[in-house]
Amino acid sequence: MNHPDLRVLLDYHYWARDRMLAAVDALTPEQYTRDLGSSFKSVRDTIVHIYYADWVWHSRWMGHSPSQALKPEGFTDVAAIRVAWRDHEARMRTFLDSVGEAGVDRVYEYKNLAGQEFKSVFWHMFQHVMNHATYHRGQVTTMLRQLGADPGKAQDLIAYYRERV
Repeated sequence: MNHPDLRVLLDYHYWARDRMLAAVDALTPEQYTRDLGSSFKSVRDTIVHIYYADWVWHSRWMGHSPSQALKPEGFTDVAAIRVAWRDHEARMRTFLDSVGEAGVDRVYEYKNLAGQEFKSVFWHMFQHVMNHATYHRGQVTTMLRQLGADPGKAQDLIAYYRERV
């Protein structure tokens, strides 16, 4: 994995996020927070989890290891999470630019939320963040269908590539 590959993955990640949020925009407040019995109970909680994962991994790369999860109740609507995530996107892009090719294989030491210590290669962690988000976006798509809502435009990586060619 090289630095240009990581840039493509980050571009895809935020492209897919925007498609997911556009689909979620159509939900009522009740649908947005309805307990659907998934890994994270509601659409809101799942989206906040995806955002939080972006944030927590960035924090680790910056030398901080958060020790508790973000409360989804602070994000009362899609607009609130969109603002926070777009602000964070700028930090992620700036950080990735600063990593450069030389930093792709750097090993970071960090603690998970339970305080366990780990060492991982940057590109492994970065790729994990992208893959993790894809997994949970799929859950959001299923939740939208359970709610009888339109799941929106395709978020698959191949759809991203097709648009970019």
